[in-house]
Amino acid sequence: MSAMDMFWEAPPVTRTITAAVVIMSFAVHMGPLPFMSIILWWPYVFRLMPQLWRLFSSFLLTGPKIGLILDPYFLYKYGRDLEVDSPRFAQPGDFFTYVTFLWAVILFTDGYLLSGYEFLHCKNPPNPRFLARYLTGIALLMGFTYTYAQDDPARLVSFFIVTFQAKWLPYAMLAISAIAVSPAAALHQSTGLLAAHLYEFLTRIWPEHGNGRNVLQTPAFVLRWFGADQRRPRVTSAGTAFAAQPRTQSASTSGAGQSSGVGLGNGPQAWARRGPGHRLGGE
Repeated sequence: MSAMDMFWEAPPVTRTITAAVVIMSFAVHMGPLPFMSIILWWPYVFRLMPQLWRLFSSFLLTGPKIGLILDPYFLYKYGRDLEVDSPRFAQPGDFFTYVTFLWAVILFTDGYLLSGYEFLHCKNPPNPRFLARYLTGIALLMGFTYTYAQDDPARLVSFFIVTFQAKWLPYAMLAISAIAVSPAAALHQSTGLLAAHLYEFLTRIWPEHGNGRNVLQTPAFVLRWFGADQRRPRVTSAGTAFAAQPRTQSASTSGAGQSSGVGLGNGPQAWARRGPGHRLGGE
């Protein structure tokens, strides 16, 4: 199997994000693309000619050096496992809704509350070296990791040379960031955990334990966009499954009558199909 075949067989949302991250990060860290042209710099977003791409491009940049390899790898690994195997993303488009929610929460918490206040009070864009710890793409990876751990907290995972339960994985990654980069970097990356936990609360904890309503349903147009109205196979690690087609009322009624051998109409003809019958206690 060629590399292109492997790419197109990967789930659509994960492969698109991973490919964009790899292209953007290599273009920035290798030199052709200026760092300051893609970061989340609010004065450039809200200007006469708004640079709206910064709201998205800031999520597509990894750390330098070894981060160019490890960050896309982990992003693909945990994103693919969620999009393909997670029971919480059973419908086509559910994972896209999840990623969109994480993007919005991280953009507000990390991009505005933590970084935005500080950026808006600078007269000039800050030094790129200073901004390297405020990469919102790493926060998105942390969100994937948290949700991956919540699907099966007791499963064993390997992180470099250490094996432990999955529930500790996001915190181990934060600890590595705090030691290898800085505690401030870990603080910004923790907004991904906050976003993923908020998604978990609104879609599972509140509906199941608080008798609330799941307000993060995947919109109908997103379902159609991802082909939910077509009977497409869903490839998982356990095999290929087909979504069941909804049965119409007439088909269900007809099927019920044929399976029991009893007509559902009224009148003598309906009773005639039931046979002669017997009186209780008789022969």
